[in-house]
Order: sequence, then structure tokens, then C-alpha cells
Amino acid sequence: MIRRLELTPGGPTGRRTLAEEAAAELHELILSGELPSGTALRLEELAKRLDMSQMPIREGLRRMAALGLVEIVPHKGAWVRELSMEDLRDTHATRLALESLAVRAAATRFSDSDAASARSALAEHVRLSKLGDNIASRQAHTEFHFAIYRSGGSRWLPRAIEPVWQNSERYRFGSRQTKARIEQTRREHQAILDACVAHDEEGAEAALRQHLEGAMQRITETMERRSGRSGDSPEPGKH
Repeated sequence: MIRRLELTPGGPTGRRTLAEEAAAELHELILSGELPSGTALRLEELAKRLDMSQMPIREGLRRMAALGLVEIVPHKGAWVRELSMEDLRDTHATRLALESLAVRAAATRFSDSDAASARSALAEHVRLSKLGDNIASRQAHTEFHFAIYRSGGSRWLPRAIEPVWQNSERYRFGSRQTKARIEQTRREHQAILDACVAHDEEGAEAALRQHLEGAMQRITETMERRSGRSGDSPEPGKH
């Protein structure tokens, strides 16, 4: 079962608090592009939209700010952070540094149980991508990577990666993926997984870097195309 990394499932009963519900709703609205970059986030409007009181909405916004998706300035308000090439490059460089460390650590101690978790998430990601279920596919993609990163044994690396990962999710563009794109992505993920299973630190890092560099190139090309269209702004989706 794929768990949403960025949002806790609640207490012992598995039920989420109102603040957690608000955070989950806001998170999806931002990643889906329904709340585009630069959108002002007004408590009263969001409370009506989500059918909640303003208090859990306020806490939800704080959680989105902690993930780097929202800017909050006292006495000025809150808004969805802007997308830009500078931010994309910064996000990419930070992911490369942190995730390279994480995947190398994972490769040194990858267990059969870790491999089973990662394989399950990868299979789900492929299945959902073919169905065009962007939301669930994105969650499975996240779980695949973090199943690997958690296996490295560090308490802090996965936590450090999460905010920059969530920011990078806003830079996924385009419509439903082609079969060729889904298969290429599957091969890239499989190469990372195979290297971890083989306890090949250098191979795992090389496969991860190839995967991230390819994604960076595709996103950059899409942003450049869209910036050339008068009046157009990037719309998050999938790449």
C-alpha cells in the first residue's frame, strides 16, 4: 500500500486531524496546478473552497510553507511560490547532492525486504501511469524513491530530501505520458533498484544521476517552450 510521504496518516486510529486534511487538500491543489504559482492564498476563500474553518487552513498553510510550496510573510499574506528556472536549477542541484548520498547509503545495506517494498511501489507506479492516474502515480513514484532512501538507515537524509522533493514535484509538466516515456522511466528506476540490490554504490549513484539529469533536461525544455508563448505560464502536471 502506498503511503503519502509528505502527509502523516493520523494517530493510532489512522484518522487525520482537520489540519492534516487541510494540508492534504492544499498540497494536491498546488501540485495539480489548481492553485498556480503566485496565487494569493486567502484564508476566507480557502475555508469556503475546502468547507473548513480558517484555523485548520492556517495550520495547513504553515505545513505547506515548511515543505517550501508556500510563502508566508507576516502582515502581507501567503501565496504559492513562483516557478522559475533559477529555482529549478537550485532544486535540482540540491536533490542531486542529497539523493546521491541517500542512494549510496541504501546500496550498502539494501535488504530483501527493502527490495520487495521498492519493487511493489515501482510496479504500482507503472500501472497507474498507464492508467493516466496522475495523483496516485505521483504518490507511488514518491514511495519508490523513499523506500530506497529510508533503507540507508539515516534518520535525517529522508527528512532533508522531502522539502526539496516536494518543490521539484511542482515542475512536472505535460499531459498523460506516452508508452515510450513510461517504459523509459521504468528502465531508469529499475537500474537504480538493480544497483541497490547488487550493493553497488557507484552504480546506484550513476543510475540515479542519469535519472535526475534526464528529468531536468525534459523539464527545462518544456519550461523554455512555454516561456516562448506570450502570456503562458507553466502548469504543473507530469513529465
